[in-house]
Amino acid sequence: MELKLAKPICFFDLETTGTNVAKDRIVEISILKVFPNGNKESKTWLVNPEMEIPAEVVAVHGISNDKVAHEPTFKQLSKEIYNMIKDSDLAGFNSDRFDIPLLAEEMLRAEVDFDMKHMVSVDVQTIFHKMEQRTLSAAYKFYCNKSLEDAHSAAADTNATYEVLLAQLDRYPELENNIKKLSEFTTRRKALDFAGFIAKDKKGEPIFTFGKHKNKKVDEVLEKEPGYYGWIMNADFPLYTKKVLTQLKLSKLNNKLS
Repeated sequence: MELKLAKPICFFDLETTGTNVAKDRIVEISILKVFPNGNKESKTWLVNPEMEIPAEVVAVHGISNDKVAHEPTFKQLSKEIYNMIKDSDLAGFNSDRFDIPLLAEEMLRAEVDFDMKHMVSVDVQTIFHKMEQRTLSAAYKFYCNKSLEDAHSAAADTNATYEVLLAQLDRYPELENNIKKLSEFTTRRKALDFAGFIAKDKKGEPIFTFGKHKNKKVDEVLEKEPGYYGWIMNADFPLYTKKVLTQLKLSKLNNKLS
């Protein structure tokens, strides 16, 4: 089984300082780029996160503070990484909920205007959970009959994720070998920002998904309580969430002026 691609797709995995999308940083990123003609290109970078890596996190992925002390920062690598992925769709394991949101934060901190308007994403974990409900190591054993050596190594996890998706397409004939269809299948809800604070309701209207205005339309909330926008912009929300909210606010303003 080979992926049917209309454009390249980048499988990627991150090792990080923790799991807080707004605060934590990347310490390793591995990308496997698969082209429509079947060619592959891969690259792995160690990254100086410019913050302390907690001991309990080092115990998981084995990347110590000393190991990355003299590595380039994400800002220094950002253009090279972006150039590798900008013409591609994205795929990963739990990527929609963690890797893509964190990558977006790092890109925006590095002043790279990262946006997924022309990309779709395939979360291999979601396919696995919908079909079998297990972890990446179990998925690799179940679908590929292989043991995942060096788990929590970004390169090993990235390649395993790619192999698992190919095996899933072989196993489930009802899964269409089409990246857009796979993206739709792996989308848990229609979130407008990666972190899921702003989504679309059944009518396609942007709504908040949290707090006192949960399930209320963004336009109505900002009109009745203008200060709510300022609160979000000054609070500890992901940069991409703030970017999306600003776009919605400006779009509403432009519609009023036109």
